[in-house]
Amino acid sequence: MTPTLIDPTSLAFLMSESRAMPTHVASLQLFEKPPGASRDYARQVYERFIGVEDINPLFLKRPVRSWRTAGQWMWEPDAQFDIEHHVRHSALPKPGRVRELLELCSRLHGTPLSRDRPLWEAHVIEGLRDGRFAVYVKLHHALVDGISASRLLMNTLSTDPTDREIVPMWAARPPRERSTGRNETNDVSSELLRAARGLATDAAGMPGALVRTLTRGVRDETSAVSMHAPKTIFNTTITGSRRFAAQSWPLARLVAISKASGTTVNDVVLAMCGGAVRGYLEDLGELPDASLVAMVPIGLNAKDSQSASSEGGNAVGTVMARLATDVADPAERLARIHAGMQDGKRALSEMTPNQIVAMSAVGMTPAMLLPLLGLQGVVRPPFNLIISNVPGARETHYLGGAKLVGTYPLSVPMQGMALNITCASYAGSMEFGLTGCRRSVPHLQWLLRHLDDELGNLERVAGVA
Repeated sequence: MTPTLIDPTSLAFLMSESRAMPTHVASLQLFEKPPGASRDYARQVYERFIGVEDINPLFLKRPVRSWRTAGQWMWEPDAQFDIEHHVRHSALPKPGRVRELLELCSRLHGTPLSRDRPLWEAHVIEGLRDGRFAVYVKLHHALVDGISASRLLMNTLSTDPTDREIVPMWAARPPRERSTGRNETNDVSSELLRAARGLATDAAGMPGALVRTLTRGVRDETSAVSMHAPKTIFNTTITGSRRFAAQSWPLARLVAISKASGTTVNDVVLAMCGGAVRGYLEDLGELPDASLVAMVPIGLNAKDSQSASSEGGNAVGTVMARLATDVADPAERLARIHAGMQDGKRALSEMTPNQIVAMSAVGMTPAMLLPLLGLQGVVRPPFNLIISNVPGARETHYLGGAKLVGTYPLSVPMQGMALNITCASYAGSMEFGLTGCRRSVPHLQWLLRHLDDELGNLERVAGVA
């Protein structure tokens, strides 16, 4: 693998990283051992993980910048790759509750990845008193976006409970054979020509897209730019310490609400989060009069591809969604969120993927500049928190016969944005992962109770309770 230039979006995640703001994403996967498995099954999984000889090139590359790269940040393969540095075996202290597991993940998630090595780690964790074991995997956001990371993880699992093969995500796999009968050189040339034409069209449309995006932001409409977020306790200087909380709810409950109310499941997720944040801030006496605004990432390739790129990278846009935390009625909150998201989707439909990325960068610029200027918590934030909904697998998956019973995402709190809520659908459940700054977001676990309460409130007003 030869050195390659780091794309601008990935480079932004590298450059914005600090000890107080590590920019990696992670997943906590919880497994039940196969029937008849020995007590050292987790150790066997670990040994299979480190026994991989051929490594996927994505998991060999590390960021470098020197005179050899003319001062440019590049990806280059790690010539001294050490699998045992990246894959580790841990055990929980007694009494081995889920609480101890989440505490361990909180500590692991607060530790930045070393740039001297490829930017990923995997931890096989045993010691849960109910016999289950866990796998915690973290990857730098410069390496892959959250949707790609989720797909990479799920692609290593099987839907067959009798399949005993264990192929971790960092294992190289032979490329699919292609037999198109076409001239590959001509294909590449045609693809480059189409790409060049597309970039020219995108560039010509950028001024109009920028004007429309800024106009919508000024009018307080849903777009990639927000100018009306209130100041909250989330919008302050954060530390590198993390607290993580997680819980699952049946996806059928959210689907029933969406069908009864004529909204989408993602609208219901945002309404749950809006109501939960409202209740949480009320408990603390910190609820502002104006509605909170959430930055909602959108994977631009989500509909076009069901598999993650082996080369990594980021293809993400954003919209700024008003959470209607200024209203007490759950039905009205859901209706407002649905109307706003529909409006935002119409605005995105007028832009190409490259234009969406560019406009999203415009919307994110204040969030990057305020910490650099030391103004977080002093002036109005561009948004208040981050909420992501990552599509996941519908079928139950297995790791060498071990049943995956839960998969919980951990993401990136930002300077001035101390709370990140990410959820992923899996096998009939919606799995929520809440990641917050340990000092800036007190009693993070309270949000789980409020999420549960708000789901019940939405069922009641939708008539499906």
